[in-house]
Amino acid sequence: MDIARPSQARKRRIRRILYAVIGVGVLVGTSVGLSHLKQAAPTVDAGTVWHDVVKRGPMVRDVRGIGTLVPENIVWIPAATDGQVIKRDVLPGAFVKPDTILVEMSDPTLEQSLADAEYQLKAAQADYDSLKVKLETALLDQRSTAATVASQYHQDKLQAEVDEKLAAEGLLSNLTLQLAQVKAQESATRNELEQKRLGVDAEDERAQLAAQQAKEDQLKALYNLKKSQVDELRVRAGMNGVLQLLPVEVGQRVTAGTNLARVSDPTRLKAEIKIAETQAKDVERGQQAEIDTHNGIIPGHVERRDPSAVNGTVTVDVHLDGPLPQGAVPDLSVDGTITLERLADVLYVGRPAFGQPNSTIALFKYEPGEKYADRVQVKIGRASVNNVEILSGLKVGDEVILSDMSRWDAVDRIKLE
Repeated sequence: MDIARPSQARKRRIRRILYAVIGVGVLVGTSVGLSHLKQAAPTVDAGTVWHDVVKRGPMVRDVRGIGTLVPENIVWIPAATDGQVIKRDVLPGAFVKPDTILVEMSDPTLEQSLADAEYQLKAAQADYDSLKVKLETALLDQRSTAATVASQYHQDKLQAEVDEKLAAEGLLSNLTLQLAQVKAQESATRNELEQKRLGVDAEDERAQLAAQQAKEDQLKALYNLKKSQVDELRVRAGMNGVLQLLPVEVGQRVTAGTNLARVSDPTRLKAEIKIAETQAKDVERGQQAEIDTHNGIIPGHVERRDPSAVNGTVTVDVHLDGPLPQGAVPDLSVDGTITLERLADVLYVGRPAFGQPNSTIALFKYEPGEKYADRVQVKIGRASVNNVEILSGLKVGDEVILSDMSRWDAVDRIKLE
């Protein structure tokens, strides 16, 4: 028969409660201990990061951009008149001279206008010649009349003088003398009038001929204009160079002002470099530059900077100071580097993947032994294409990681393997 023992059951309950309390205490203690442990540093492959050592010395500030070679002298040749393209005499890439015909066009209306202007000019020239003969004939008649009157005047004058002497000697009556003097005076008046009429007729001749000449000159100018327009139907290069573009086809109808061709001088090229708008603020005219054509480097200097940015870049024109290497042609892709200034003695390091000039950035600095790297705050100053100036946070000899470490923003220490 079983005998009840209440004291043993109570002891077992107390023992279980004690074990439970101890277990909870151990669990809580373990959790608190683990929460105070430092997080293990994540591992980074050392071969995948780019690093550099802080140095002190001269530093060259420069900016870099990509661009193309373009001719300094580019001429667009527009159509002087309306017309239809009937022939393309040369193709893009050909060397041309000023009188090289690029395109031939036709315009029947313009050609008919030239013929009409020519006929009108010839008619005006004939009218001028006819008027000139007519006026010269009339002037000759007037001169003949004036000469006759002048001759009669001299005769009457001499007769009056003779009669005056005879009258003085009493050989001629005073009445006869007076008649001779009146006749001489009348002849003098007629002679004076005829001379004036001769002068007026000469002026009239000049005026009529001048008016006819003006009409002829007007028609001649119209003819020359039509002739030049017809001549310009044969479009010429106008300069020595290379034909770059010929954007018209045979049979195409074009209007006056349409660009028919583009000609450039391939011996005089410049570089148009696209510089990021954040870096272009320090670019000034006259700064030294180097243009890499991938087949040689050409020295140059900044000639012009666009006053505005387009699509985040500013266009900078670089004049080439050196000879062109072989293969340097218009529209060739090039790389340009512009030297902004040369700093004599500064603390600098390679340019990090991120970080703007005159700002504070976070970099991982190697610990001794290069097994670990710690995050440090670094204040940078002026920047170049490959280097940045260090204002604070690093010293000479420090080695830092320059690669993009944004994926490790949550940690302050990494392990390198």
